[in-house]
Amino acid sequence: MKIATFNVNGVNGRLPVLLRWLHQAEPDVVCLQELKSPDERFPHDAIEKAGYGAIWQGQKSWNGVAILARGREPIETRRGLPGDLDDAHSRYIEAAIEGVLVGCLYLPNGNPAPGPKFDYKLRWFERLRSYSAELLALKTPIVLAGDYNVMPTDLDVYKPERWRDDALFRPEVRAAFHSLSEQGWTDALRKLHPDERIYTFWDYFRNAWGRDAGLRIDHLLLSPSIVGRLHEAGVDRYVRGWEKASDHAPAWIELAAA
Repeated sequence: MKIATFNVNGVNGRLPVLLRWLHQAEPDVVCLQELKSPDERFPHDAIEKAGYGAIWQGQKSWNGVAILARGREPIETRRGLPGDLDDAHSRYIEAAIEGVLVGCLYLPNGNPAPGPKFDYKLRWFERLRSYSAELLALKTPIVLAGDYNVMPTDLDVYKPERWRDDALFRPEVRAAFHSLSEQGWTDALRKLHPDERIYTFWDYFRNAWGRDAGLRIDHLLLSPSIVGRLHEAGVDRYVRGWEKASDHAPAWIELAAA
């Protein structure tokens, strides 16, 4: 099973890029973030024609998450992260697909930091940590995939010294990410590529793509009951070079059969 995460940065505006990548890469499961589309404008027909069933939670202009499954319909198990009934942001959706529970998330950016947006990010991280502990208690195969908006280590950012005070790299945020590892989650890309400099995001500004001035902020975390099936992991960075591409590239894993 090939599971990918892809921040599309506008599912309708980048639809040709998404469909082209789906056709070439043929992932079995895809977690999408930043749909930037209300529910009624999600391009369900085009995605279905490409061979994928889908569930989604949209939001006008901002946020939005979706899970696609090739040749089947994802069985939705949760919509929205628990812990704050007043949080109206579309940032979490979850589905059961072929014996694997897949959580798709879009963690807040948090800038400027310090400030209210950064406080919201830390609260969201704490809610994720609390809920992920509940998921681990299920002792079932689980993948938490998405745009975490955090570079866990210096190896995940092109010039660490320039990012020390950014909300994606501040110590509090990296500590929150590492607390998930302490719970028992495994960072799939780092598991197979422990010393390799890997990026999943290149800003549109300052020729970041041309300079390879990237960040690794898109992650796939695996529960203990599935990490043994991890066979391969990578980033389809070539997608970032396509015309009208997202500023993110798809990150993916391949799992051996159970």
